[in-house]
Amino acid sequence: MTVIPSSGRGLPRPALLGLFLFFCAGFADGALVPFFPLWASSEAGIPIGAIGLLFGCYAGGELVAAPLIGGIADRVGRRPVLILSSLGVGCGFIALFFVHGVVTTAIVLLATGMCESVLHPTILTAIADVTEPSAHPRWFSMARVSSSAGQILGPACGALLALISLSSVFLAAGGVLVFGGVVMLAALSETIGRSEGASDRDDEEEEEGLSALLPAFRDGRLAKLLAWVVLFEISGNWIEAVIPLYAQDAGTLSPSGIGALFAYAAALTVGLQMLVSRFAETRSALWLTVGAGLSTIGAFALLAASPAMITLVAAVSLCAVAQMLVGPLVPTAVNALAPTSRRASYMAASSVAVDLKDSLGPSIGTALYALAPRLPWLAGIPLVAIASLGLGAAIGRARYRTGSVDAEAMLEATMEQDGSVVENYR
Repeated sequence: MTVIPSSGRGLPRPALLGLFLFFCAGFADGALVPFFPLWASSEAGIPIGAIGLLFGCYAGGELVAAPLIGGIADRVGRRPVLILSSLGVGCGFIALFFVHGVVTTAIVLLATGMCESVLHPTILTAIADVTEPSAHPRWFSMARVSSSAGQILGPACGALLALISLSSVFLAAGGVLVFGGVVMLAALSETIGRSEGASDRDDEEEEEGLSALLPAFRDGRLAKLLAWVVLFEISGNWIEAVIPLYAQDAGTLSPSGIGALFAYAAALTVGLQMLVSRFAETRSALWLTVGAGLSTIGAFALLAASPAMITLVAAVSLCAVAQMLVGPLVPTAVNALAPTSRRASYMAASSVAVDLKDSLGPSIGTALYALAPRLPWLAGIPLVAIASLGLGAAIGRARYRTGSVDAEAMLEATMEQDGSVVENYR
């Protein structure tokens, strides 16, 4: 967090509250995700091959809701959306403690995913509303740091609760998000700028259909970018989804040890994210994505070689570095493509890529693991190699085209102000 003072005095309160809500969401994910496969296989009696389908129900709720309500924060405001979504996700996690059976669990996860579909993109939108575009990469990096800080305490808390009952981690995960919703209710002010004006909103009223709420259907640049994000993230998600089963079946780690492993990965992100972000400022998008791809490939190669403790630690370390390199790039590129009045819609469209990763990643990864324990790692190597190259090229094109648009706008303004300057320029 050493970069915060560089923003000067009077830090935007909504942005700081957004970082806090990212912390709450990170805690919930950290407490829940590593232990959910263990709970499902041991206490719920769910076959390993079907665990990914339950993960898919949660992400499926997000996929169903995102096209319908993804852009709602552009119409009703950021504040009510953040309050209701954080309370909804928190209550959904708490409900998992009380439900029994595959069908009931799937229904609860589906409803929880629908509430979550607008949580993360609206937080990023609120941060973008109150910060300068040049500062967006720094703030989005701090959002990752805040989320990772929560993911340190989440697995640590889950590891302690797992000694009592694996299902008790749901209470901790949900309780923190409910608390975050209460804080938003008490302290958050609306961030939609009045400068957008009624004229912008009048223009948007004609586009209330599905294509307006999911701009990837209309913006080819965004659609291509997110397609590569999905491909890259699906394989990267196998680290998080498969390692708990891989380590437990090999006898390497207990449930508490798995929680400690993921807490370590989050601590690594907290300690290094801002340093990596400063280093990344002078590097091209392709350089960064290729570096992330090589780190992920290295993690897969190590896991394919052995499930030993040192291998697991090295693999999650490399995966954390890969996410540090790529993580801030995607929301920055999406926000650069988005019109000011459509920020929430574009961020919601980008969240669909994350939802697909959370749905397809565990489903495919656990299915491959059910066939052969090392198959996810072997299959992931060529997939990551292709995806990292495509993602870097897509982000680079998005930056170039956005810069071209800015240059054209500056030229038009110059033409209006001083035609002679334009003639000399020509």
